[in-house]
Amino acid sequence: MIDSIEKSVLVAIINNRRDFEIARDAHWYRIPVKSAPDNVRKFVVKFLAFYQTKAFKEHASRVEWFAKISRITVVRRKELFPDERNEPKRNEDYFKIELEPLQPLPKPIVSRRWRRIVFIETTLDQLMHAEEINDLFHESPIEERLWDLLRREGISAERQYFVCEGGNRYCLDFAIFCKKGKINVECDGGMHYTKRKHMSDTRRNNVLESAGWKVLRFPGSDILTSATSILRMLKKNIKDLGGLEQKPASVSRAPSPKWHSVQN
Repeated sequence: MIDSIEKSVLVAIINNRRDFEIARDAHWYRIPVKSAPDNVRKFVVKFLAFYQTKAFKEHASRVEWFAKISRITVVRRKELFPDERNEPKRNEDYFKIELEPLQPLPKPIVSRRWRRIVFIETTLDQLMHAEEINDLFHESPIEERLWDLLRREGISAERQYFVCEGGNRYCLDFAIFCKKGKINVECDGGMHYTKRKHMSDTRRNNVLESAGWKVLRFPGSDILTSATSILRMLKKNIKDLGGLEQKPASVSRAPSPKWHSVQN
């Protein structure tokens, strides 16, 4: 995986009007210390961008805004929200991320389907040039290789796609949605060949396949050396499931932060 120090941008979720207004007007954002991503814990993050949820209506499922970070400190929640007298988390530690004024991205970064996102660690170059959410990810070399192959062949896929099945949450390397089903493609590096990991993968496969997912696992060596056979197998499975499901996305320009607001 790319070294986290290169990932100077954090894309974080913003799912209500209050939090957006705090970022826009008070110039800060909060993250619980216990769930903070690596580039925040290591204090290497330099920019913060926001993935907007359905609370933003026609501006949902996209990244429109970012800001340079001026300072990061650790504070108790009660210092951020002193009026929350009955909040159970009031004594918990949070990263307070202080921001310079919000700036609109050159072009909104859209998600082509609704998806669960908490944090995405990425680079400033990717943030500035991404056309869709999947362009923000930079994972292991074998995942990057497979992503390049999928794009080259016009196979639409979602990267790092979270699903909840069987009471568990799973992160899929790639999710491919077809007209008659859905495919999970996994890139298996060396760690997947230990006995413990093999058992874990088997349980995971059973849960996902019981929930309607077709699971395809490819060894990293095959991804690097046998692209033709992998693509042939993928295309056959996509065809068997009725072909790719098309999910067009509409893009609108970001409005000025002076009057941008959302309704809860």
